[in-house]
Amino acid sequence: MSGIEQAMERARKTAGGLGYSPGFGNEHSSEAVPGALPLGRNSPQRAPLGLYAEQLSGSAFTEPRAHNRRSWLYRIRPSAAHPPFRRTDNGRLRGGPFTETVPDPNRLRWDPLPEPAPGTDWLAGLWTLGGNGNPVERTGMAVHLYHANAPMTDRVFGDADGELLIVPELGGLLLVTELGVLAARPGEVALIPRGVRFRVELLDERARGYVCENHGRPFTLPDLGPIGANGLANARDFRAPTAWYEEVDSEVEVITKYCGNLWAATFDHSPLDVVAWHGNHLPYVYDLRRFNVIGSISYDHPDPSIFTVLTSPSDTPGLAGVDFVVFAPRWLVGEDTFRPPYFHRNVMSEYMGLIEGAYDAKTSGEGGFVPGGGSLHTMMSAHGPDRETFERASAAELLPQRIDDGLAFMFETRWPILTTDQAARADHRQQGYDRVWQGLERHFRS
Repeated sequence: MSGIEQAMERARKTAGGLGYSPGFGNEHSSEAVPGALPLGRNSPQRAPLGLYAEQLSGSAFTEPRAHNRRSWLYRIRPSAAHPPFRRTDNGRLRGGPFTETVPDPNRLRWDPLPEPAPGTDWLAGLWTLGGNGNPVERTGMAVHLYHANAPMTDRVFGDADGELLIVPELGGLLLVTELGVLAARPGEVALIPRGVRFRVELLDERARGYVCENHGRPFTLPDLGPIGANGLANARDFRAPTAWYEEVDSEVEVITKYCGNLWAATFDHSPLDVVAWHGNHLPYVYDLRRFNVIGSISYDHPDPSIFTVLTSPSDTPGLAGVDFVVFAPRWLVGEDTFRPPYFHRNVMSEYMGLIEGAYDAKTSGEGGFVPGGGSLHTMMSAHGPDRETFERASAAELLPQRIDDGLAFMFETRWPILTTDQAARADHRQQGYDRVWQGLERHFRS
């Protein structure tokens, strides 16, 4: 058995024994060693068990209590104990502002990322498609993809620019973080908060998927308005890790994404040494199949906003910096209704990916819309069902219809998504995407 196979076997064993603490936005607390959490105070003169007390703030101290994100960590060594960081190669990872290409109003679609070179870990396998805003100003977002075939070994990553929403499509991930360990498999999503360091190990021979890097306000559950008190993603279904730590006194490379670039330092210990913690700035995992889909039971297709799992609010009510939307299994029962998504032009910009199966509005075209691929419909670019889907749905008998063979998602943002040069020139970009709408005939009768 090779070293990589042994690492995967250890990762699978770890994933099988994980425990979680449920709830979104909760004040969780956890200790890997009894007595490691101080009682009645955050920073006693001497922290228990000889640990160091350290606060990790994901928001300003003075933000309203409802928006404040922070966790207190009790660790073997403080994060301050490290040598200087040095610039290191960004690889295929890019950061805003995105100015490599001229903003393109065209509809774009890509096949899945090609096979990675042997020994490519998750960080080396990151590939930036595009984004908007500027991490220096903590605005906007970025769309990354990843394709890996090896675990991260003796190195750890943290993103000072934003939080990372990871959407596996092929192969499971073991996310070993400062606050504990998470397993995320296809059909689940994981979130790593801004600044939290982590290592990615593989549960399978290959791992492929998507990442939304959110530079703005942290993702939260959307308000439900007239829906009422329940529905969409339920807070109880989000799972936070329990405390776990490693005591490693050997060299570990720690890589930080800061203002769009990667910086590295060699620590003489592992920074994943938090023995206990409490707070609400923490990672979590969520199973998309638990999403409580809300839809029409009379007529018309609801706006896709009804499928929002998480939202990053802006200063303008109802206008998100980025929404994460899932098109989960559901029933369609609309009467006298064109059931696939309607033709549309939108002030928002939409990047769509596919986790499994097929999407009900994209069934044709060169290369197709396949798992691991993605499409980009940026601000005011006209889109909607392809010709084959339109013709089939227009003539279909409107019996109750169950959609259960696909799991698609969307990153929707208030600003145009500007592509990187590598995305614009990629060999796996589909050059004939516009042709899926050719042949939509004139049916007008005066």
